[in-house]
Amino acid sequence: MKAMKRMCRVLAALLLAVCLVGAEVSPVLAVTQAEIDQLKSEAKELGSQKKELEAKLEELADDKSKALEKKRLLDQQIDNTSAQIKNVEAQIADYAELITQTEAELTDAEEREVAQYELFCQRVRAMEEGGEVSYWSVLFGASSFTDMLTRLNDVNEVMDADQQVIDDLKALQAEITEKKNQLEDSKAEREAAKTELVSKKSELDKQRQRAIALVNEINDNEQENKETLEALDKEEERILAEALRKSRELAAQQAAQGKSPQSNPGGYIWPVDSRYITSTVGGRQSPGGIGSTNHKGTDIGRVGYTSPIYAAKAGTVIVSQYSSSYGNYVVISHGSGNTTLYGHMSSRKVEVGQYVNQGDVIGITGSTGHSTGPHLHFEITENGVRVNPLSHGAEPQKGYLSGYTLSGSA
Repeated sequence: MKAMKRMCRVLAALLLAVCLVGAEVSPVLAVTQAEIDQLKSEAKELGSQKKELEAKLEELADDKSKALEKKRLLDQQIDNTSAQIKNVEAQIADYAELITQTEAELTDAEEREVAQYELFCQRVRAMEEGGEVSYWSVLFGASSFTDMLTRLNDVNEVMDADQQVIDDLKALQAEITEKKNQLEDSKAEREAAKTELVSKKSELDKQRQRAIALVNEINDNEQENKETLEALDKEEERILAEALRKSRELAAQQAAQGKSPQSNPGGYIWPVDSRYITSTVGGRQSPGGIGSTNHKGTDIGRVGYTSPIYAAKAGTVIVSQYSSSYGNYVVISHGSGNTTLYGHMSSRKVEVGQYVNQGDVIGITGSTGHSTGPHLHFEITENGVRVNPLSHGAEPQKGYLSGYTLSGSA
């Protein structure tokens, strides 16, 4: 009788263990190691692209006639490094989340280990309460062969349950060890990624300085680079002509569809948050005479490489691409022959055909193309002619963009 009570207590404890295990709900992972591995795979691809760009740049190292091609490759190299930085930042963020998840899982496993160990202790105490009574004595105390078979079945179940308690405890201890190892690995990987991030940012700064130095070299030796500068000037004119053609074509399509043509009476907003003008339309002088008073837009400085660029007016994107002169640039049509152009972006955020509202972010400032530092090159055309946004406007002596400061005056 005492043995049967003991077995009942043990079975009750084991039933509790099953309930505890059954009640466990695995957390839904917000981040998995597979996702981090995917980022690492993408990083590897970016690394391969980096090597290809470095090889191409090495081929052009001493060829001054390929200055524009070299600048294009330098801009691609900067894009590649920027993408690597974003990739590493994503890895760091994912590792941080994975660490938090693993810590929670480790805490849960440790709590379950405590509960399982308590069940193990309960089983040991139950055995001790039986004194000298063993499994064999229970069997030998059977009153009949049928009773012995019944007792044998009960004893087997208890013996199996005893082993299950021990096996579950061992499994939990193995799980805890695994979680601790995962946690340490994730923390080490995160620290390595942070070190890599610092290195990548330093590399990016050097690449930007190298790109700017190349443009300065072209500008400082205008006679030697006359053909290059003239090619840039012609490219800007081709870009304007193509943008105007697309603008008029779009307006004609809209009219054929019965849509009201967009008007362009003014009402522009500043395309960036800065109001610092570094160069005005036609006001730039150069020592060699090339490009003097030939600046086709308004340069807005003090913006850095991360400032948002806004649509100065609502319209439809008709160009979003890269050129040697403007770098990454976007053109928005505001009606037939009426456009705004935004140049030297580090990245573009809109596509051709996309309608944008006034103030929508269309890109990020940078120094791509023929640029000597981060700024926004901004152009407005009305009726197919470039106008100066600082002086041209509906009101006399007041331009579309006011409240600015000219470089050198502050």
